[in-house]
Amino acid sequence: MSDLFIRNLTEHMSLFRALEALDGVVREAGQLMSVALRGGHKLLLCGNGGSAADSQHLASELTGRFIKDRRPLAAVALSTDSSALTCIGNDYAFDEVFARQLVALGRPGDVLVAISTSGNSRNVLRAVEEARALSMPVIGLLGRDGGAMAPLCDVPVVVPSTVTARIQEAHILIGHTLCGLIEETLGLA
Repeated sequence: MSDLFIRNLTEHMSLFRALEALDGVVREAGQLMSVALRGGHKLLLCGNGGSAADSQHLASELTGRFIKDRRPLAAVALSTDSSALTCIGNDYAFDEVFARQLVALGRPGDVLVAISTSGNSRNVLRAVEEARALSMPVIGLLGRDGGAMAPLCDVPVVVPSTVTARIQEAHILIGHTLCGLIEETLGLA
């Protein structure tokens, strides 16, 4: 019988103990998001694959509810509109699927939450570039060494792992923490 679960659990717990070092940047990201929402702005989230699912999950925690019943908060996952994704991918390039939506929907003061386990996803990088051009702050939920995206983010939150599954597990913990910080900061929890 395989000991895969125990190996994964050991790896997970080792990484999660190391995440304590990210407390300051996670707080900074939560504050940036809270300020935007308090000012009537929105959060735009994007990522590919599991990171797309994380984008949707976190946006739904904000537009729906996280801990307590409260007013909905403006958050949009750019990975959810299959017509926009396929249209933009077909007519332009897959690299543009988030960037074009960001230009259409984003305004200065909104915040982009860019999720990439490598920090090198070209279509997420393009969204970051467009956010910078629109004077939108960027929070990166990243892994490994942060990749090309880290220096482009106002707040890069880099999970110190090279294992995609562990990075994604950490991203959802960090994302849930951000939702909780937003609710605390806005007096909603």
